[in-house]
Amino acid sequence: MYHLATVVPQVQRIGKLPLTRDQIILMLAAINQLFLGLDIYLAHSISGTITRTEWIPIVFGLSAGTILLFTGLIALGNRPLATILANAVFIGSMIIGIVGVYFHLRRANLLDTPFRLDSLSLLVWAPPFLGPFMFTIVGVLGISAAWIEEPTDSGRLRLLRNRHVQMPYSKTRAYFLIVGVGSLVTVISSALDHARVEFENPWVWLPLVVGIFATVASVSIGSIEHPNRFDLTIYTIAMLWMIVTGVVGFVLHFDTNLIAEGSIVTERFIRGSPLLAPLLFANMGLLGLVVLLDPRETDV
Repeated sequence: MYHLATVVPQVQRIGKLPLTRDQIILMLAAINQLFLGLDIYLAHSISGTITRTEWIPIVFGLSAGTILLFTGLIALGNRPLATILANAVFIGSMIIGIVGVYFHLRRANLLDTPFRLDSLSLLVWAPPFLGPFMFTIVGVLGISAAWIEEPTDSGRLRLLRNRHVQMPYSKTRAYFLIVGVGSLVTVISSALDHARVEFENPWVWLPLVVGIFATVASVSIGSIEHPNRFDLTIYTIAMLWMIVTGVVGFVLHFDTNLIAEGSIVTERFIRGSPLLAPLLFANMGLLGLVVLLDPRETDV
């Protein structure tokens, strides 16, 4: 079980998983696309009217997730074709993310004026400028998982027609760094969102502290070529805390959006505390734990 077995030796008693690590990551990437589409739909519904351009990431996320799940079935019989389709989707995801960040910054008037101290206030109240960047992170993650690394942990990826490319890091280290970037984006987005209430509620400090902890742990372990058990244990604890934080945040946001006697009003869930936002913490934590699995594609 690779790094996970280093942290918890007992997992070696578990037999071979039905899916490889990369297959699990690709499945998570597909699910992420679906949730991004849904989350953006809820966010763009706040204004009451979704414009044509605002529909683009919604439709893309839902379509991309569906295509990627279908691509997983194609891979059972024709992996090269599935790889091409998946990479096309992931490249599109990266573009959607970058363009989305641009439009969010432009809407906040941060691209037309010099950066000043009051620009931070604009970032707080503007559309979440890092929100669309999750599309880019998922795209990079998916492309990393789509190509087979041979030999394992070499950073040497096998492309089409048996061509290869040497990456600066092994897949595992690259995944750690991607988790670090994803955690950083998540904690910054959370901090900007909670800054609107000036961090008055003590609970809003939990995602800030845990997010910073997870970011530092992920980037640090990604910079180590051969992490030891202590390094991996700290990283694992950080990922578990990310999952706990996400679940707790979801419950708190759900409870905040309820009205008297626990009644549910759809409008409050659209305009109130973003219901799915805390789950980004759980999402990054789960992804971080998956990275600890055995990276081998086949028994060697």
